[in-house]
Amino acid sequence: MQPTRSHVRRLWCAALALALAAVAGPAAGGALARADDHGAARGAVVVERERSGERTLDLTIESPALGTSVRTRVLLPPGHDRDPGRTWPAIYLLHGCCDASGGFDDWTDSTDVAAITARTEALIVMPEGGPVGYYSDWWNGGRGGPPAWETFHLTELPAVLAREVGAGDLRAVAGASMGGTGALAYAGRHPGFFRAAAAYSGRLDTRVDAPAVMARLEDFGHDPLALWGDPVAQADVWAAHDPSALVADLPPGYPVYVSSGNGEPGPLDPHDAPHDALEAQFGEMAAAYVAAARAHGLDVTASLGPGRHHYGYWEREFARSLPLLAEAVGARGGHTPATGPTPGGNGAVPWVAGRERFPRTH
Repeated sequence: MQPTRSHVRRLWCAALALALAAVAGPAAGGALARADDHGAARGAVVVERERSGERTLDLTIESPALGTSVRTRVLLPPGHDRDPGRTWPAIYLLHGCCDASGGFDDWTDSTDVAAITARTEALIVMPEGGPVGYYSDWWNGGRGGPPAWETFHLTELPAVLAREVGAGDLRAVAGASMGGTGALAYAGRHPGFFRAAAAYSGRLDTRVDAPAVMARLEDFGHDPLALWGDPVAQADVWAAHDPSALVADLPPGYPVYVSSGNGEPGPLDPHDAPHDALEAQFGEMAAAYVAAARAHGLDVTASLGPGRHHYGYWEREFARSLPLLAEAVGARGGHTPATGPTPGGNGAVPWVAGRERFPRTH
């Protein structure tokens, strides 16, 4: 009998847990350890806590890595308050670009993420990532220094979450648009830190249209070379943050979920919606990433087809991918009645829209 995909994932996660037990912690490797050299590691402190409702906790965090205070929204799992000594897995949910207000509330403002995760026994962590932070420690002419988003997200924030809400070392990561870029870049740059990754309409090849990345930085008043330098002179820096170049750094069997539209109006668009050239470009990148990931032996679930670039689709795809993410971190309740457990034709689960809307695009 052939092993099921679920069985393969469980075996992979068990093997990874044994491997991680042999190291000193998530900062034992590469860039995370080097983040200490900037004096930013483990120095973040919570300066404000705001609780709204049963599950929503907003933390304002003073971050040395960023040189400022930023916010992170956490959706607490069911039963969190009744079990203060418990350690919880975490699913990081990264936002897209261009929200000058911070972006930490994009997912809750634009989707039903709270309802989708109502029974998921994991922390849903939605950190601020900057309007065009690109989930990176910026190059800044080779000097480094603020903003160091990668150091904040992968070194400072986990320590804060452990103290504040009992987060453990079992993590998965997902994101939309720029957040999808960040999710697969983080997974590839730090194998083992996240047990699974999902990208919804991400820019999964950051070098194929480098001028577009640089233009977006200019839109927000930044030096276009500050992020990763010049695409030619600092080609190695660009490659080191390019999800398509990091596929081979992920171990065979690693669970990855990739979705994108092809720019044509889909089921969540008005019938007369125009062609979306950006989503069409991202759809081509997604298809290329899926092919490379499968060739490398990753456990890939792909959801590709009609659709444009907005949170309506990203909500759908998060709901579809949640069982994969939850299973990877050992969280129960990884699906809701709206998503259902029945596999669809492309390896994802069906989804039922809660309401018709066409949220802001990123």
